Amino acid sequence: LNLIISSRMNACGYHYNRQIPINSARSAQHHNMAKNGMHRAESITFGAQRELPRLPIPSLDETLIKFSNVLRALQTPKEQEETKLIAEEFRRTDGPILQQLLVQYDEQGRQSQTLGSYVESFWDESYLAPDQSVVMNLNPFFVLEEGPDPKTARDPTKRAAALCLASVKLASLLKQETLSPDVFKKQTLCMDQFKVLFGATRVANKDGKDTIEVYPDSTHIAVLCRNQMFYFQALWPEDGTVAVDETDIVDILHAIRKNAAETCLFKSSKNALGVLTSLPRREWAVARDEIASNSIENAAGLHTIDSALFVLVLDDFIPADATETAANMLHGTYKLTPDDQQTGSCCNRWYDKLQIIVCGDGTAGVNFEHSSIDGHTALRFVSDIFAETIVVFAQSITKLVHGIGHIPSVINAETKRAALTLDENGSPTLDIFPKKLVFDIPRNVIQKIFYAETALGDEIVASDTVVLEFKDFGKSLIVANSMSPDGFVQMSMMLAYYRLYGKIVCTYEPVLTKTFYHGRTEAQRSATPEAAQFCRVWCSQSTDAEKLEALRVATKEHSRLVKEAAKGKGVDRHLFALKCIAERNKMPLPKFFQSKPWSTLNHTILSTSNCGNPALRMFGFGPVVADGFGVGYIIKDDALSYSVSSKHRQTQRYVNMLRRTLLDFKEMLKPINRVEVGGNAILSAAGRHRSLKNVKPLAPQEVDTYDDFFGESCHGEGLAIPMPEPEKGEGKAATSYFSVVRRKPSIKGNLLSRIGLHVKLSSGNISSDE
Repeated sequence: LNLIISSRMNACGYHYNRQIPINSARSAQHHNMAKNGMHRAESITFGAQRELPRLPIPSLDETLIKFSNVLRALQTPKEQEETKLIAEEFRRTDGPILQQLLVQYDEQGRQSQTLGSYVESFWDESYLAPDQSVVMNLNPFFVLEEGPDPKTARDPTKRAAALCLASVKLASLLKQETLSPDVFKKQTLCMDQFKVLFGATRVANKDGKDTIEVYPDSTHIAVLCRNQMFYFQALWPEDGTVAVDETDIVDILHAIRKNAAETCLFKSSKNALGVLTSLPRREWAVARDEIASNSIENAAGLHTIDSALFVLVLDDFIPADATETAANMLHGTYKLTPDDQQTGSCCNRWYDKLQIIVCGDGTAGVNFEHSSIDGHTALRFVSDIFAETIVVFAQSITKLVHGIGHIPSVINAETKRAALTLDENGSPTLDIFPKKLVFDIPRNVIQKIFYAETALGDEIVASDTVVLEFKDFGKSLIVANSMSPDGFVQMSMMLAYYRLYGKIVCTYEPVLTKTFYHGRTEAQRSATPEAAQFCRVWCSQSTDAEKLEALRVATKEHSRLVKEAAKGKGVDRHLFALKCIAERNKMPLPKFFQSKPWSTLNHTILSTSNCGNPALRMFGFGPVVADGFGVGYIIKDDALSYSVSSKHRQTQRYVNMLRRTLLDFKEMLKPINRVEVGGNAILSAAGRHRSLKNVKPLAPQEVDTYDDFFGESCHGEGLAIPMPEPEKGEGKAATSYFSVVRRKPSIKGNLLSRIGLHVKLSSGNISSDE
């Protein structure tokens, strides 16, 4: 077996102490799909990629004017004049040279089809280069709403099985390229990130930047339970068809839980390899190579984890409230025994991959590696799998009356149960039984596991996460008062900070640019002069009418800038690319990028993001600077959800001020028209009674499923982006991988089943009986 695995691992390109090149191609997936019969003549998922316009490079003059403007609210009049002089000097000296180099770089990348956008490679490397832990510094989290079926919502195994099966179905559609693409206002969005949603991993490199490795032929799922790693196959390797049903997965997870419980937490935490993924990247790379080089079984085990579709995490922890839930999804729990041994869930993680986390009470969420996918992609994933669980529950209700198929599935993937596909001996032709990965861990690595846990413990103790679930009003009331919900929430966060500290601070909100080929995000700087004026007016003796008008003006300006950013007309990405093009050409760093204004722009105190829909209860991430706050928020029809994190700051106090600010807003907003119970009158916004038949109905509004009411944080409203015809041959790389992603083959089929130890199932489980 060692010889077989060794031969296979070498064929897969696995080498100990390997040097991972940064520039690597995704394009091999196209060939791989065709070779395995999984490439469709006309891809549904990626077929529209060739029609997408490229992200435009703004003019230098336009960006430098905006650069001065976005800093105005953060500077004194003297500093504003100095910023204009610095920008003008850059415009006359280094700026035009760098702009020309950037245009040439983008054109060369377009012609050679090695770059999807002018900023793509630079932005990817900005995620992968830092030698710091990804925990709380990079990986965001989602918390799903409670499961739809009351009989199983609180059953952790059944909830995990339902979400796992829905995820496997989605992976199957992606392999077959039949997943419908994201569409916003009849415009198809870029689907490139979905190629690295499943079967992908971040790989630490001790000699340079990390890389993303993707295994397009992945068929198995890794399962973490009580700090121990298991796996099972869930897709047929030939065509990506689903090989298990929900009952199969329940049986598999029961067996895994039973096996994992045989090892006490005290012992398993000492060998918790997953906690090593929380280390600074170079340290993790060294430890990883030491593990792999210790035995061929270790190397095969790491490869099995790397190549898994995703990691399903089973936690015993039961959160007491929303704040504990959010903290567990962000970084796990911190719990010491009387003799100071760690038994919290913080060790039961694998931060290099997409993780579905299910707590002991069925509470579920996701923690995802952020360098290769953005929140919008992860949100489509969790939205589809959550919706699928709702539909499955609804189908179980209606099938007795209307028959099977009355309600169509959200994820309509074909299932061919391996338990019913038997050979002449009555055994399944595909081994879907769970296996346990057992590692021979060197003594020095066991010591590193302990140090990784203690370092992570310091970070957890030093960090604070507080959730505000505000249910007094939401999007409906804000829209009824003719304001943008996203702008409204942005103003609430800045005003809460101003009321607490008396300062306007640098604030960041990502705006999606997926209307462009390989688009990711642009930065919206919310601390505008209008926002600063609003904060000053609100904290003055101004009248309620004046305060409300200042709020309207500030939200209107915010909306305008969001729409510009969605068109690729922001400030941050362009200037960042100019800085990177100078470094790429080994030019001295221009003074502009060493100036105080540039430093001010890049020190974000309030790092915020709007990402949510009815499937999510919470969304959050850590702060991006030591003295900052990380604020993830969700705007619902009748509620607002904020998850706020910081290090060594008064997080609870800030959240208290945020709640007070929202209540103050509520006092000034006009209530929504409502019909009186038992009468034929209606209460208007002004408080007058009118007949219902005389009430003018609200005009129909488009609602962006993935974001706020106006869709601003995603793509803007009515963008009217020109859609030029692609040049001849430009569409050939529609399904190709670019930048820092390496496509790698996975161990498959019967060979994969030889890795690890068989986990015993209860008799009668995974039966071939119908």
